[in-house]
Amino acid sequence: MFDYFIQLLSDPNAQWILLGSMLLGLSSGVLGSFAYLRKQSLMGDALAHAALPGVCIAFMLTGSKSIFFFLIGAAAAGLIATFGIGYVTRNSRIKQDSALGIVLSVFFGIGIVLLTKIQHGGSGNQSGLDKFLFGQAASMVLTDVITMAVVALLLVLICALLFKEFKLLSFDAGFAKGIGLPVAALDQFMMFLIVVAVVVGIQAVGVVLMSALLITPAVSARYWTEKLGVMVVLSGIFGAISGFVGTFISGLGSNLPTGPLSVLAATALFVFSVLFAPRRGLAAKLLERIAVKRSVLSELEVHQQRVVIHSRSTQSAREEGQL
Repeated sequence: MFDYFIQLLSDPNAQWILLGSMLLGLSSGVLGSFAYLRKQSLMGDALAHAALPGVCIAFMLTGSKSIFFFLIGAAAAGLIATFGIGYVTRNSRIKQDSALGIVLSVFFGIGIVLLTKIQHGGSGNQSGLDKFLFGQAASMVLTDVITMAVVALLLVLICALLFKEFKLLSFDAGFAKGIGLPVAALDQFMMFLIVVAVVVGIQAVGVVLMSALLITPAVSARYWTEKLGVMVVLSGIFGAISGFVGTFISGLGSNLPTGPLSVLAATALFVFSVLFAPRRGLAAKLLERIAVKRSVLSELEVHQQRVVIHSRSTQSAREEGQL
């Protein structure tokens, strides 16, 4: 295992894929923290599925599998999806979760239709767009990894610069609006950042699984802390670890996909957090219940002893009075 690790680090191609996967997990974890706290976990899923028709249309217009053009197409599709969700929610009795489901299914259905058309076209077998459903990190070239790394670092930098604004937007949007912050613009900008994170990650993780990489590290981090800053950092670390573990394990076999393994690694971290987090974990709660139970039993035993002593002293006093 150690020899394979050294070999992995010495392979330039593996190094780039490893770095790209880790930075993808880092940026997804940081952005996912704000989406999770704003109870918009499904928004990442909807935007991930909405990106598929944008990717297909970008390929049909350009004829090249360039992540730059895919970014433009998917970003446009994601923005249309967010405006569609907002329009349906504001102008009908349909709630946001239902609007998310409608947009998710409609856009993903359009994407599958376009994908099928491309696959049956002249360049269908060479396009490889079916890999964008579940991801294939091994198909990334150096320019793709560099683009992914630059965009991921840019996303983290933006979140750091707008941390206070995103914090207010996540916990008290009404107060943020009251002090003059452009809440609607910030909300749309955050959705745009999620779209960018989704587009950058779909080649490695895929459209179907990208939403899991956005939310799972954030949920895991929430079990370990009560502070937003610490949660965002932990979520980014958990995402980076998931990307590293997924890439590492995928290299052990010939047909092990990096994206699904990264998501499984994130899920393993989530299960570990649920079980062993210091205050919120099941083990900590079980130990706390055992300690409370012992304390109650101990107090009950002391109380019973006091009652026995009191009854004995009362009985002794009565006997002395009768004498």
